Order: sequence, then C-alpha cells, then structure tokens
Amino acid sequence: MESGEGVVGPVRRVEIRVEGVVQGVGFRPFVYGLAERFGLNGRVGNDTGGVVIDVEGPREAVAGFLKSLEVDAPVLADIERVTVVTRPPRGSIGFRIVDSDHGGPRRTPVPADSATCKKCLAELFDPCDRRYRYPFLNCTDCGPRFTIVRDVPYDRGNTTMAEFPMCPACAREYHDPTDRRFHAQPVCCPDCGPRLRIVDAHGRPLGDDPVGRAVELLRAGMVVAVKGLGGYHVAVDATNPHAVETLRARKRRADKPFAVMVATVDEARRLCVVDEAAERALTDRRRPIVLLDRRGKELAEAVAPGNRQLGVFLPYTPLHHLLSVEFGAPMVLTSGNASDEPIAFTDADALSRLSGIADAFLVHDRPIHAWADDSVVRPWRDTVVPVRRSRGYTPEPIRCAWEFPRPVLAVGAELKNTVCLASGCRAVLSQHIGDLRNLETFRAFTDAIGHLSRLSDIVPAVVAHDLHPDYVSTNYALDSTGVDLVGVQHHHAHVAACLAENGVAGPAIGVAFDGTGYGSDGTVWGGEFLLATLSGFQRVGHLEVVPMPGGEAAVRQPWRMAAAYLRDDPDASSLAVARRQGRRWEWLRRLVDSGLNTPVTSSVGRLFDAVAAILDIRDTVTYEGQAAIELEQRADPGCVDGYPVGVFEDAGTFVVDGPGLVRAVVDDHRCGVDVALVSARFHNGLAAAVHRTCLSIAERTDVWTVALSGGVFANRLLLERTVEALEGSGFTVLTHSRVPCNDGGISFGQAVVAAARDRSSD
Repeated sequence: MESGEGVVGPVRRVEIRVEGVVQGVGFRPFVYGLAERFGLNGRVGNDTGGVVIDVEGPREAVAGFLKSLEVDAPVLADIERVTVVTRPPRGSIGFRIVDSDHGGPRRTPVPADSATCKKCLAELFDPCDRRYRYPFLNCTDCGPRFTIVRDVPYDRGNTTMAEFPMCPACAREYHDPTDRRFHAQPVCCPDCGPRLRIVDAHGRPLGDDPVGRAVELLRAGMVVAVKGLGGYHVAVDATNPHAVETLRARKRRADKPFAVMVATVDEARRLCVVDEAAERALTDRRRPIVLLDRRGKELAEAVAPGNRQLGVFLPYTPLHHLLSVEFGAPMVLTSGNASDEPIAFTDADALSRLSGIADAFLVHDRPIHAWADDSVVRPWRDTVVPVRRSRGYTPEPIRCAWEFPRPVLAVGAELKNTVCLASGCRAVLSQHIGDLRNLETFRAFTDAIGHLSRLSDIVPAVVAHDLHPDYVSTNYALDSTGVDLVGVQHHHAHVAACLAENGVAGPAIGVAFDGTGYGSDGTVWGGEFLLATLSGFQRVGHLEVVPMPGGEAAVRQPWRMAAAYLRDDPDASSLAVARRQGRRWEWLRRLVDSGLNTPVTSSVGRLFDAVAAILDIRDTVTYEGQAAIELEQRADPGCVDGYPVGVFEDAGTFVVDGPGLVRAVVDDHRCGVDVALVSARFHNGLAAAVHRTCLSIAERTDVWTVALSGGVFANRLLLERTVEALEGSGFTVLTHSRVPCNDGGISFGQAVVAAARDRSSD
C-alpha cells in the first residue's frame, strides 16, 4: 500500500515498513545489498514492529527496489505486509544500517529455529574452513532462534548467546553488512562459542572427541543422550535389536514407535516410500519428523513394532550432521524423557531424569531457554498435514482473515495441549506441551504462556477454555482474574480451527470425529456433525450413543468398548475377544446394564477401539489412539467396497448407526473374512456414512461446505475416502494444513471462536 503526494522530478524518496517474520533472518543486510545494487541512498533499521526503510534515488531504481524487496526476500523471511509512503527527497548520501529501536509495542514475530543451510553445511565439512566440524556454526539463514531467545527485540543480548563474547573474527562478520553472518545473533566459532563434551551418567568426562566417542558407544549398543536445539534426545543404533529394546524398557515405552534419523533422502528411500511431497517435507527448513510407509526390514523390529509406517527425519543441526555422517547408519532419536513427561532441556534436569535411561550424555554449554519437541507431519495428496506442530514452526504466527478485537489467550485441551495467544490478525500457537495431567507438564504449560506473552507483548483481555470442568487447562482459566472468560465446546473448537485456517467464516457442516470431548449436554461427544460458524454451532447429527463402561478405563482398554457395542448380541461370548477376558466380560456387561460408572458416548474414537478389539488387533493400549492406528494399518487400501451404514433421524437430528456397522464387522469376522478386508470395509463404510449424513444436512440447509476435524481424521485412509466421496457430490471440503486436526489445534480454535463472538457483539 502506498500513500503521500507524488514526487516531481527524477528523484524519489519513500519510507517503507515491512512487517512479519523479518528480524533475525538477514533482512537488513538483504536490504543493504539491494540498495547497493540499485544505487540508492538512505537507511534501514529494526524496531519492535518490523523493519523500517528510508530510501531515495532515481524513480526507476526505487521501483525496482520495491519489486525485489518482496520477490527476492531471504529464505527465512515471511512478509505479512509492506507499507510504502512517499516523502520529499532530502538528499541522503550513501546507505547504512542503523541500530534497533527498542521502544513501542512489540509486534515483530521471533523467527522459528531452522535447519543448517547448505552454505553452513559446506563449511562444516571443509577442512580449510575455520569452523570445520564445529557443532554450533550458523548464519542468518539457519540455526537456533526461538529456543534461545529470552526477550524481544531479537538481538544477541536477549538470547542465551549473550554469555559468549564474540572473538574478533566473528565480530567482523557480525558487523559486516555484506557478510551472511551480519547480525546473526547466535554467530560463534571454536574460539568463542559453546563447547561440546561427552560425560557419563554422573557427569564425568568420557574423552576429548565427543562425537567420535558417542559414535563408539552407539556402535557398542549403548544409549546416548544428545542435547539438541529444543531439548535432549536419547539415541541408539536403529539396526541393533538389543539396543532398541533396552531403550524401550528404560523409557517405559512399550509400543509407541520411535523416530529415526538418517543422513540423506536416499537413505530415507531405502527405509520408506518417499514421493515428491515427502521429499519436500524431509528437506524443509523445519526438518519435521515425516510419517512414511515402510519398505524393507533393515531396522530392528522394536523401532516401530507391528507398524507399517516409520517416522523419519534428516539432521537439522551441525551436531546431528556430524553424528549421522560418522555413525553411517540409521539412528533412533527420540525425546529425552520417560513416558508422559515433558522433554528435558536443562543440563541438570537431563542428568537427573535421564540418568536411568542414558549411558552417556553428549552435552554443550549453550543454554536452551524454550524447549521444543520435534514436529511431526504426514504427507497427504501433494502437501503435508501437521500431526504435532512444534520445533521449526513455533512461534511463527498464523495469519487470520479477521481481526481479534481484544487480545486472547486460549488454553487448549487436556491432552496434546498447546496454548494460543492472539491479537491483531495474528495467532501464535505454542510448541507441543503434552498431557497436562502430569505436574511437570503443567509447569511447562504455565512457562509457555509466560514466554509467548513476553515475546508477543500480548496481555490477554479474554481467556478461552474448554467446557470440561475437570480439565487442568479449564481450571487454570477459571482461576484467572481481570479477564473475560469464554467457554468453547470442544468439537466446535475443532471445526472453528479448520474453518479459520482456511479463511472461511461459515456456515459449514463441521464433521468433528475424535476420542472424547465434553458435550454441551454433559455427555461424552466424539462423532459430531455441527452446522457451524466461527461464533456458534448447532448439533445436527452424531454417531449413535453407546455406553462407555468404566469411563476413562474404556479409553485404555478397547475390549470394554467391544463389550458395550455387543451388549445385545446373544452370541458375543463366543468371540475371541470375549474368551480372552473370561469372567470380566460378563462382569462388564452387568456393569453396563446397571449404568454405574458408564457414561454414554458418541465417540468415533471409541468405535474404532471396539472394532480393533473385535478383530483381535488390540485389547489394551499403551498410548493414545494405538488401537485405531493399528486398525488403519491393517486395512487393505485396494479394497473399495464398504459396509452399508444406516443413518436415521431422531427428533430432527441425524444419527449414524454405529452399532449396525459393528454388527457387519462381526458377521464378516465370524465368517473368517481376512482382517485386512474387514478393516477396509469398516473404513469405507464409515466414510460413506459421513457422505450420506452431510448430503442429508446439505439438502435441508443448502450448506455445501464441509470442514473435517478431530484426531480421527489423522487417519489417512478415512480422510482420503471421505474427501473423495464428498468432493464427488460437489461439496467444498476443508481440511487442516497449518494446525493439527487433533487436540493440538484446539487452542487455535478456541481463540478464533472467542474473537468471532467479540466481533458479533460489537
């Protein structure tokens, strides 16, 4: 946008404000070089709102400068807005970079951590370079950002690098506008930067070659803790069965798959199917863990037991590159914690909590200020969908199509928790926090709120929360003072998150499928069809409710849901799932009949659990969603027929006949039909039921936009079949691409609902 009077004559002067992720990414030296290239005069500087440029020179040169400013911006920059105001020329001579202005409200986002760039990687392995094999080299195009910043503006003094004074050589680079390390805040070298060490579980040194010694220990089958960008990992040789099983036992992680780091995309291809979308994800500057279909059996079975997929990622720090190249084989690299605990990120905490897990510790003295787990994505069609949004993404803002009238804090759900701070047209989603029922994770939750508040300079006037009265996050919100509280129904938050990230206000048919969520009627929802806008919803359909025997116990023991779905089947006791439980099966059926501790639920997640148990896949789970994941992986993707599923009306609400779908599963299972076909027919039948229900709702309401959300839609097969069916009938189908469809996206949904209600009340 440009304002101001035109300038008569060949010289033109403009003031430019650039907003977005434009600090800590080499934007000022980029502008300096651009001005030199076009022969322009003036200056460039940072303030708390972005980058401010004052430039003058020949009209054609200024026009070329303005065009290149956005087209050729640095790779890590994310420009939100460029404002141009024409001013009278003042005869400036030369172009210079001025000091940052720290006054005023803080509106400039801090950049996320970024993987080692190609230029730094070349230096890392160049014997003639002064940073040869130095594990902490970086430049304005890569390196730590969010995890080391304490405050804004993003200058060295506000990072954990403040305690490392630059040597003369690094200082020259840092102050040279033509150098790619100009104002790279973490810049350092072996003479002035952090040092790497390897120690045992008691902190005693294990040698003078930390990387070499770590590789020796890994090859010997040992467990090594590695301090990464956002916290500690624990590593073992992924091809060594004994080492992987040892790690499982020490972490108390019975079944959940481990992620694997490989050195190159070609190595990833040896292990998994890597298409173009997967390759883009693997090599993205964020370096997420990418969930891929497996091929071959090079790895130990215990890396991902019984799983047809593997989480693979490439090295993203110089230290990871050194380890990968020297080790020369796939390496398990998983979060440095015990089961259900937050990741360890301080040295003292790591040595304390991981001493029973790791045999040795690869440590360094650059403090991590903000922890961040690895992000996880899943390729789908020609893009990827986020499963866990954390390192590499946080704290990059999500730009919204509508303004937040008042600053909002949204505190998220109980599991897979994230928090969201929003103001203006930006929403900042925290890193993955986890299960708030753990005391240490709750502390991480409060720390994340404090840190994001400082970085964004947001003081919330509104706090949005879930309706569940027992959620830790809800109680945190209810204890807040001096703010307005907004309760948001769980599944409305799911749908609103999907709508908002697609820039759609509604109305839309929101299909929210997940494990559990507190319904507006006090029952357990999880298979919902909502006629929704950002500000409100009407429940127009749901999966038929069934008992949930034992409440939360049914989440951990899918066989309970099998018993609930089969409570009216006189021959159910002949099924293998019933025989495995013995007398507990009949006891549970009596519990259902009594109604004691047996809430009713419309949850699709619990429907998946029941089918998994009936098909003898999984009676109990050791991590959330395990039964559903294994049921999906057993499905034959080539099967296109599905079980017929009834949809009926009850008091004007559409009800999907889940028990009928289960009866079809049981009939085929009793006839000995292959589990792969039964699972596929179940998925296809459920997708067809979604399609049929949405058609019925659309015919009644004339709403032909559908938003798919909730953790069940992390199921790639169900998502694909559902989208295909809906698109085939002319629906516009919205899915997630920027926030997770699971509870990791709930806080974003809560925030946009609170803002929409604010706008509608004006």
